[in-house]
Amino acid sequence: MKNVLCFGDSNTWGFIPESITAPHPARHPHDVRWTGVLARELGQSFRVIEEGQNGRTTVHEDPFAPARSGRAVLPALLESHKPLDLVVMMLGTNDLKSVFGVSPGEIAAGVRILAQMILSSDAGRAARPPRLLLLCPPVIGLHLHLPDLAAKFPNAQALSRELPRHYEALASSFGCGYLNTQPLVSPGSDGIHLDASSHVTLGKAVAIAVKSLLPPDA
Repeated sequence: MKNVLCFGDSNTWGFIPESITAPHPARHPHDVRWTGVLARELGQSFRVIEEGQNGRTTVHEDPFAPARSGRAVLPALLESHKPLDLVVMMLGTNDLKSVFGVSPGEIAAGVRILAQMILSSDAGRAARPPRLLLLCPPVIGLHLHLPDLAAKFPNAQALSRELPRHYEALASSFGCGYLNTQPLVSPGSDGIHLDASSHVTLGKAVAIAVKSLLPPDA
């Protein structure tokens, strides 16, 4: 059985867009989340491990929400879930928050740090590094009807559209798998999180990419 770790933020956790104004976030059911769709598409020869967290960044500590840095938690996840055949990583959306003040290129630099950690680890088979599939996160919407959210993500739509060229160049430099999600899915009603239909679309697209990197019969 091949082990696939999906490392991401709230769109990997499965945050329901309409719950953005609720007292507590609601989560898409397991079989609706793109990770659940991925598991179904890949079949019984694969084990899909979900590691999504609301607000997770690439390398930044959020002063308003503790324990959100991907860099801080990644080594423990690689260690606890070994042996891994593949890590699917989709991070960068939360780096666009105004509190961090970083550019799309600097967000990609954070992704590079995480990619280097994965590809230099001993978390794969026979203490070798696992393979990496890098996903560029979806574009951010305007969320004009949610002024508090818009204030947290100023100019985020334009900035998020610049991410694919940086992520693609990064994947090319590492020789790892790459999928740009932006032509495939759009955010739901809150401008950030994916609705159920987008999760299905994304899960199926990731399954195709995973199979190209890890053929089921190999």
